[in-house]
Amino acid sequence: MRIIKEKQITNAVKDMLITANYSLTDDVKRCLQMHADSESCGTAKKVLSRLCENLDVAKERNVPICQDTGMAVIFAEVGMDVKIESDKSFAEIIDQAVAEAYTDGYLRLSVVGDPLNRVNTKTNTPAVVYTSLVPGDSIRITAAPKGFGSENMSKSKMFTPTASRDEIIGFIVDTVKTAGSNPCPPVVVGVGIGGTFDYSAVLAKKALTRSLDSKNKNEYYAQMEKDALDRINKLGIGPQGFGGDTTALKVNIEYFATHIAGLPVAVNINCHVCRHREIII
Repeated sequence: MRIIKEKQITNAVKDMLITANYSLTDDVKRCLQMHADSESCGTAKKVLSRLCENLDVAKERNVPICQDTGMAVIFAEVGMDVKIESDKSFAEIIDQAVAEAYTDGYLRLSVVGDPLNRVNTKTNTPAVVYTSLVPGDSIRITAAPKGFGSENMSKSKMFTPTASRDEIIGFIVDTVKTAGSNPCPPVVVGVGIGGTFDYSAVLAKKALTRSLDSKNKNEYYAQMEKDALDRINKLGIGPQGFGGDTTALKVNIEYFATHIAGLPVAVNINCHVCRHREIII
């Protein structure tokens, strides 16, 4: 049994959330620069270059990349041979880290405690926390602050089991088309296929934390990712909606078993500020 102190978790999550808001991972930066270099539309090329410049300025000046510093989403894989030394629940430990990150890091406080009465909690808590127990004596934590300009453009649909591959790709493409310029393209598209109504959305969210350099390990779904991306980029929406070749940077698909009577599909859209960090404690 390995003991992990509360403060180790708090410090790690706090640092990840601040870092994620100030600087994107290398895979996202490389992808943006690649499209800036290859974009054929002059206006789109200038927009992509400005987006790349904005990333550099944010990192150099230690300021957020975007004013919407997101709602904190946390995925945690907790080893079954770990004992967390704390009198708090795991969710309470995470919320403490989020509160410290958003106040000490001067990040915008965007969370309201009640979805209808809408009073700001002034700590950006509570976080959305997904915890799973896994073998081992470590904790793997992925922190993914999610802005809502893009979150608002996401969709889910319960297909019938007879739905074709092309129908599902069509739904993904139509979701991006309907979103238009609202989610600040170029976007990253997370797709969850299978599970239940709710779990397909979790899969879509997890898909957004996958590297843009990666592809699905299953070649069938890897080809779906490529085909969906190609069709999205033929829409001509372009960076910030000004037209061009680059409407999306990547489509990532995650899948899971499902019931014989259903086929849930969720599409979670992220703007080019696809923020996430991971640590193993």
